[in-house]
Amino acid sequence: MASVNFSMARLSAVLGACALALAVVLLLAAGFGEQTLSLPEVLDEGSTARSIMLSIRLPRVALAALVGASLAAAGCALQALTRNPLADPFVLGVSGGSALGATLALALGLSALTLLPGLSATSLFALAGAFGATALVMAVGRLSRGGPHATLLAGVIFNSFALAAVLFVKALVAPDQLGEVLYWLAGRLGHEQPATLVAATALEAVAFAALWVLSGRLNLLMLGDDDAASLGVDVARTRVQVLLSTSLAVSVAVAVSGLVGFVGLLVPHVVRLMFGADNRVLLPASALCGAAFLALADLLARLSFRAFNQELPVGVVTALLGGPLFLALLVRSARLNQG
Repeated sequence: MASVNFSMARLSAVLGACALALAVVLLLAAGFGEQTLSLPEVLDEGSTARSIMLSIRLPRVALAALVGASLAAAGCALQALTRNPLADPFVLGVSGGSALGATLALALGLSALTLLPGLSATSLFALAGAFGATALVMAVGRLSRGGPHATLLAGVIFNSFALAAVLFVKALVAPDQLGEVLYWLAGRLGHEQPATLVAATALEAVAFAALWVLSGRLNLLMLGDDDAASLGVDVARTRVQVLLSTSLAVSVAVAVSGLVGFVGLLVPHVVRLMFGADNRVLLPASALCGAAFLALADLLARLSFRAFNQELPVGVVTALLGGPLFLALLVRSARLNQG
């Protein structure tokens, strides 16, 4: 009982610290941007500042937090499943399928079309491409009977194929459509309708709940397949459940935001260094920190308008922030191992 109490106390402390950091970032992200909004202006009924806050700023901040949490949680689960801290949520082929689907929608001039309530044609095509890629990659992995490594390899190969297909389509599109395609591929956070946010949040909640339930078994899988099986884990079934849950999380995130890199790779790595490798703690902590990281990156993207007279795609900001930071972490880890 003492160990359980200690575990719950530690979980509460870690999540409390992460939630506090997220709250600070969300307040900053809501208050600043292309136009700084003061609290008295926001509280004034009928003011322009209040309209900007409620209809533009808050939905975008919420979307950034949702996408960041989803990518970070998926990255955490995949790194545990593959026992590789360098695993990325996009290795399953989800990014390639989403990119190909969205590129086709943009090339066909369907970006302004709404096929389902609250869901643009671009997002719907991206979602369909992601699910199609996931089904294909998992089918190949199962037929090859090579375990998760075969599935991940199939995902990498499909991503390469999808990239070639995207380049082929880009070569054929009109110049006025090319900029829209490139902007989506670089990762962007738009002003999604409330129905889209609600639907995306519901799907991501299902994916996260499934990963949370599987977090204890992920701890055992990190010991090795044989040890996990001897402790009562159905290894094959758990792998499929984790892969399906992470695919759902990444598919929905990519459909509403484009390709935003480094969140699922960097955030779980940093959180693991800070709080350890227990996935029961690491998974929710990564989600909270991922939400904070992407909300902060989106704030910097919006502030870039003041310097460049145009807003940088948030995927560019995450790459500029994440690349050097991840390299620094690798150098630090290497020095600690040598010491």
